[in-house]
Amino acid sequence: MMRIRSVSSGDRGHTSFGTPAWWLSVACGRRCWVDTSSLRTRADTLLRALAGEDAVLRDDQWRAIEALVAHRRRALVVQRTGWGKSAVYFVATALLREHGEGPTVIVSPLLALMRNQIDAARRAGIAAVTMNSANQQDWDEVQASIADGTVDVLLVSPERLNNPDFRDAVLPKLAATAGLLVVDEAHCISDWGHDFRPDYRRLRTLIADLPDGVPVLATTATANDRVVADVADQVVPGAASSDSGALVLRGPLDRESLRLAVVTLPTPQARLTWLAERLDELPGSGIIYTLTVAAAHDIASFLRDRGFAVAAYTGKTDPTERLQAEQELLNNDVKALVATSALGMGFDKPDLGFVVHVGAPSSPIAYYQQIGRAGRGVRRAEVILLPGQEDEAIWEYFASLSFPREDRVTQVLRALDGQEKPLSTAALEPMVELSRSRLELVLKVLDVDGAVRRVKGGWEATGQGWHYDAERYERVARARRAEQAAIREYVQLAGCRMEFLLRQLDDPHATPCERCDNCTGERWSAQVDASAVEATGERLAQPGVEITPRRQWPTGLGSLGVSLSGRIKADERAEPGHALGRLTDIGWGSRLRDVLGAGAADGPVPAAMFDACIRVLAEWDWAARPVAVVGVPSSTRPTLVTSLVERLSTVGRLRDLGFLELGDVAARRANSALRVADLSERMALPAAMADALGSLDGPVLLVDDYTDTGWTLTLAARLLRSAGAPAVLPFTLATTN
Repeated sequence: MMRIRSVSSGDRGHTSFGTPAWWLSVACGRRCWVDTSSLRTRADTLLRALAGEDAVLRDDQWRAIEALVAHRRRALVVQRTGWGKSAVYFVATALLREHGEGPTVIVSPLLALMRNQIDAARRAGIAAVTMNSANQQDWDEVQASIADGTVDVLLVSPERLNNPDFRDAVLPKLAATAGLLVVDEAHCISDWGHDFRPDYRRLRTLIADLPDGVPVLATTATANDRVVADVADQVVPGAASSDSGALVLRGPLDRESLRLAVVTLPTPQARLTWLAERLDELPGSGIIYTLTVAAAHDIASFLRDRGFAVAAYTGKTDPTERLQAEQELLNNDVKALVATSALGMGFDKPDLGFVVHVGAPSSPIAYYQQIGRAGRGVRRAEVILLPGQEDEAIWEYFASLSFPREDRVTQVLRALDGQEKPLSTAALEPMVELSRSRLELVLKVLDVDGAVRRVKGGWEATGQGWHYDAERYERVARARRAEQAAIREYVQLAGCRMEFLLRQLDDPHATPCERCDNCTGERWSAQVDASAVEATGERLAQPGVEITPRRQWPTGLGSLGVSLSGRIKADERAEPGHALGRLTDIGWGSRLRDVLGAGAADGPVPAAMFDACIRVLAEWDWAARPVAVVGVPSSTRPTLVTSLVERLSTVGRLRDLGFLELGDVAARRANSALRVADLSERMALPAAMADALGSLDGPVLLVDDYTDTGWTLTLAARLLRSAGAPAVLPFTLATTN
């Protein structure tokens, strides 16, 4: 840890460099460095401590450090992944701390990124700590270390900026004493960016509260002109004008180690077979990106069956397991991590040899960001895209989760208006037509815009007016559609692939790379062994996905007139169930979407699909075999569900008890509390079914076409159990998760 000599505002003496170093600048209001030659010498020394004896400051690294330390300016640095943006703020931190300035505050979006940054800082002798959701028990100790001057860098997430305790008790002191503010992955500030996060917009308030002359640095590798302008406007106002004292540094984004290619294959089976046949040919270890959590697990399982050391890595992976998986990849203990975009910003493995995408991301900028994980410290890294016909359906699903329409946002404001005490998110949920995740998004945006405020106990309205910027949201939606069109173009591209990506990022240095498959004519063969494809198809066709029963009622049901709360009673709960497959499965997904998709025609269950259902039932390790079957009626696919129930009854020799009664649904309910309240009102047992349930000596097989939230099966199981069914075994054709 570096030991810092405290320097008072009146200290105008000589530094350890032996030359006058500080003066009081009227322009910046703080001490500014005059002797830039000694500053450069010291910066070079610090860089070598950070990056090795052969490290040399790039011209723009020095320009940024000089601007931050000598002139206390604000700067926006847009440079490629691996360029050394972290070196800028760590060297600047060391220089500022050596002369008595307060700690650097780094706003960083991911825990994995924070871990890498802390490790990098330690190598340079910089004491770095973090305050995040994973180490709340250490907050008091961290704050004490900051207060006694032994911390050089504090890393926080943007979400932490609005934690009431942090915002009210910690943040004001940090803003008053900080020596430097760094906004890492600054494209997250912009809703034009590929990874927009509303919490990042809180930085405007933090920056406004900084004392005059505190330098600010924003960094990113993935920002086109529009994102740069948006970030500059919010974080470093006036950055486009040198007269403002701000600085924008944009460098070429090409990565000379990357060899881009696209391999188009006709089916999911062919793509996975190709991957298994080529994985050993790819250099070193790498990342296989997928578009969904289900695909990550499916591909990882398939590759493990083929003898490869791989692990799945998603946003739903346990944090401890994620850390272990990252370390295994860093140590080359695995050939690859099969990951969603959760493994993205901040993961730093210089010798990562390849990145393969099974499925195309919806944005070329997001694609560039992900492939930037590879080739930082090697001369050649392979980057391969395996696009799929199902990609666009997945894009459409994620697009449906965009910012809600105006009437839904107005519901939130009305629900909070006039409340005597704050409402928690859980208490607010039953009052609005929004899912929990979308409600949280709306609250963050309203909070950043000043219309609501997060306080201890929940959320409260501020009374400040708020305007729904429909025009802006539509512009963003159009931009997203344009990005999707660009990815389609990239897949079919005849010209240079890297140049195309760089032009999407408005890189003025974009030229043909002379390395990609189109530039060189060197292409990966799309040939795969037919028998291997058939075997892969059989492997993917293995049916069966477990359905985990709900165990807890949603909060807030009492306010909707439903007397259910807490844990679901064991004698009212379903047993673990099964579905034929997930709608997002690589194997069964496309076939299930053909039957259950929005445009699918209603009809009897296909023979091959029914045969697969029988396989699932035959392999079900139930405690007792079902003796009867009950169906959940479908308003959109009545023939499909009826045929499935009747055939299961006949083939399985099950007593057919018919269908539950389910009144017409007025509208799709957007969250758990509203769905449970709606189903409680609409769902009932026919009298004949209720009479029959009490005489059963075994479980009931409860059949539906698909399950999404699980509440239909949960309420149906409660009704059946309450009427005497010994157990309920849910079974559906598909599950959405």
